[in-house]
Amino acid sequence: MSTLLPLLPDDPERLGEYTLLGRLGGGGMGTVFLARTAGGRLAAVKTVRSDLRDQPGYRQRLTLEAEAARALGAEHTAAFLGADPDTARPWLATAYLIGPSLTEAVTAGGPLPEPVVRGLGSALAATLAALHRAGLVHRDVKPSNVLITAQGPRLIDFGLAQAPGSPRLTEAGGPAGTPAYMSPEQARGGPPGPEGDVFALAAVLVFASTGHGPYDARGRQSTLELLRHGADPDLTGLPDGLRATLTACLSPEPGDRPAPGRLRDEWGPFDPGEFAELLPQALLADLSRRIGDVATVAPTPL
Repeated sequence: MSTLLPLLPDDPERLGEYTLLGRLGGGGMGTVFLARTAGGRLAAVKTVRSDLRDQPGYRQRLTLEAEAARALGAEHTAAFLGADPDTARPWLATAYLIGPSLTEAVTAGGPLPEPVVRGLGSALAATLAALHRAGLVHRDVKPSNVLITAQGPRLIDFGLAQAPGSPRLTEAGGPAGTPAYMSPEQARGGPPGPEGDVFALAAVLVFASTGHGPYDARGRQSTLELLRHGADPDLTGLPDGLRATLTACLSPEPGDRPAPGRLRDEWGPFDPGEFAELLPQALLADLSRRIGDVATVAPTPL
């Protein structure tokens, strides 16, 4: 599991009904804490950075993230537990998921076998289909936002989620998202759309299959330059059985990309049991270790 860091002197001991146990990490938006309910359930509680709390859009962003978690449910993401975007220290609580990120899994064990990547793609396509039906786009699908759990892949971190066509919730001056997994239209500063999530999903699956992204920087050309200029993706090492579908998803024209529902149909329904059986032994061992570590790091109160 993620290394649990101690609370800092100015961190709260509680947020809502949640007792904070330590820090799991932080990002551009705020800090994520490991917490526990009175009943002993572990939760991940995200807070908004103090310097952002009063800026326009950031409390709304936390509300949208809560809506996305509610809409998707535990089948697709960390189960929504509670939120208070209006308090002095806004927070969002979701169930704590045990498992490595896709980044960690591939970095430690190498590219995943093609059948595993197909299962991963099917599960994430179903997640995106559900998210888009709810009227939201993720805008930051990337390997570090995909967790491999005992129940299957889960997409997390909807901090950049947005409804297509809604006012921009990010600062002016640059596109929102992670360049290596950003669609060309996002790289050019265009409005978000479901097609951008499909592009990012394909980039994630290329990484899962090969250990590299399709638009990693090349020489003096940055990722953003490659995307903005319509460069061909680097699919070196990608299995032939995935090449045609992922190439279509990586089309520079949003309208040419297949919808998530079509991808799910092509790869078949996701089967958690089959997916677990196909995982490499090293990844299964990592999952088992993390599950065992939870009792040591955050023991259930007597």
